[in-house]
Amino acid sequence: MICKMEPEDLQKLVATKMPFQKCQGRLLCDLPGNYLHGFARKGFPEGELGKQLALMREIDHKGLSGLLVPLRKQ
Repeated sequence: MICKMEPEDLQKLVATKMPFQKCQGRLLCDLPGNYLHGFARKGFPEGELGKQLALMREIDHKGLSGLLVPLRKQ
């Protein structure tokens, strides 16, 4: 599945908090890689949160987390 990413999708990663599970309250951009990879194995939640987690997992997996640093400062 290929989804079109918009610039605001990255901004949401530094502004949205995980609403449940052991990482509840942490920003999506701060979720540990192994936690994100667990979703990749078991399946992402439905809807917007699932899309955000999948995007963050891809960013983490490819070592691109540095792209989010400037967005944190805004």
